[in-house]
Amino acid sequence: MPQESETRVDEAEQAPGDTPAGGNTRRGVLLGAGLAGIAGLAAACGGSDDGGDTGGSGGGDSGGGGAGAGGALASASEIPVGGGRVFEDAKVVVCQPAQGEFKAYSAACTHKGCSVDSVSGGMINCPCHGSKFKIADGSVASPPADKPLEERQITVQGDQIMLA
Repeated sequence: MPQESETRVDEAEQAPGDTPAGGNTRRGVLLGAGLAGIAGLAAACGGSDDGGDTGGSGGGDSGGGGAGAGGALASASEIPVGGGRVFEDAKVVVCQPAQGEFKAYSAACTHKGCSVDSVSGGMINCPCHGSKFKIADGSVASPPADKPLEERQITVQGDQIMLA
């Protein structure tokens, strides 16, 4: 019986631009999957050292709202003693380290610019790489950040906390 000859073309032998009948080479699929993974990592890490913000959300003490300079962020009673609240729209975190003492800091982590997302246990927490900052002065309590959060000026008028 005559045997039918079978022609097989290895990926290495293909001319550039040729693809097998399925349309995708294994190499192309793996390369695409790898690039997609790298893109996801870059987004989670802020993408670069230039302060790109990924806008972390969630966390029990985070909040949307907020106002620009001069507008009320919150009432003093909304900021727990020993805690704080993140105002994503205003890109600021307001804390009350001691009764009646209010501090505000930029919500941008000094490591890669990710937005901090919560305040708990006397710490301001960044979800991207785990940096933690002290609510009393914004200093680094846990790296990888190595610089304190930038302090923001606020005023308290009556019960209202406002950006200065």
